[in-house]
Amino acid sequence: MKTLEKIQERRIQVPLTISWYLSDIGKAQGLQELFIRQSPQRLKVLKERAIAQSAISSNRIEGVEIAQARVGTVVFGHPTLKDRDEEEVAGYRDALQLIHSNRSNLPISEETILRLHKLSRGTNWDAGRYKDKPVDIIEKLPAGGERVRFQTVSPEHTPDCSRRLVSLWHDQSRDQNISPLIVMAAFNLDFLCIHPFRDGNGRVSRLLLLLTAYHLGIEVGRYVSLERLIEENKESYYETLQLSSRGWHTGDHDPWPYVGYLLFIIKKAYDEFSERVGELAAPKGEKTAAILQAVERFSGPFAINDLRNACPGVSVDMIRSVLKRLKADGSVKCLGMGRNARWQKSR
Repeated sequence: MKTLEKIQERRIQVPLTISWYLSDIGKAQGLQELFIRQSPQRLKVLKERAIAQSAISSNRIEGVEIAQARVGTVVFGHPTLKDRDEEEVAGYRDALQLIHSNRSNLPISEETILRLHKLSRGTNWDAGRYKDKPVDIIEKLPAGGERVRFQTVSPEHTPDCSRRLVSLWHDQSRDQNISPLIVMAAFNLDFLCIHPFRDGNGRVSRLLLLLTAYHLGIEVGRYVSLERLIEENKESYYETLQLSSRGWHTGDHDPWPYVGYLLFIIKKAYDEFSERVGELAAPKGEKTAAILQAVERFSGPFAINDLRNACPGVSVDMIRSVLKRLKADGSVKCLGMGRNARWQKSR
């Protein structure tokens, strides 16, 4: 709760890079309802894919993994579960469904936090219970041995800190002294620093990210897995969390690395959502025609990003596929190598 206390006491100044993220997310959020109304039936496949990816990725970050052949059965069926890993993946699915089905009506409360932990931890003996022993973040050193990277809140203070965290969330949600998106990320950082459970803190933090986003009207996590994006950027997740947790107990920490990271994840999810909705909304032939028309309009060299800007909703993979065909028949030539290579129509 140390980050939310800094916000409450107005002891922070928002960096320019954070403002850029807030602006981009605000624009994307403004188009959210339009995208959802555009093709509601076609979005069903995105919802199902996001649930599966979220359940798998969030657990895999913590070293919990199931056989690929069992993913569909465990996530979408009601099978006899083979082991504890399958049980935890199925439990995370149940937690996701609770959030998605209740959305902003599921309160941010101590009861909800404990409930999400209980669901995601299955039949583990401490599911839904605060830690009863110290649980510090231990780092293994390259030369051997270990050191305490971060000392979490003690077991005796954990319940009070968790309640204080929830109280500050509601205070800041009402006061709105700062962007709600920053409050959302600060809440997530403080939760991880409190580290209220023996195990499962990372998974609950990602469920809370989804839930608090819903409370702010950000629904992109229903269609694009935030957990998958976090897994794909796992190194930055651990790095920014380490940077932002230094000095947390005394309130001398710098929250912006981790806050910026979570805003980056939300922005990336919206970018992907926009791209995926475009793919669903337009037939393949129409999108190919749009790319060909855009190529014809360029009189000089152009890049793939130029085509993306000229053809909203068309994926990079499809642009590359069309350029590959045009190159094969001699219509265009590539002037370089790599992702930033320029292209030009053949004379």
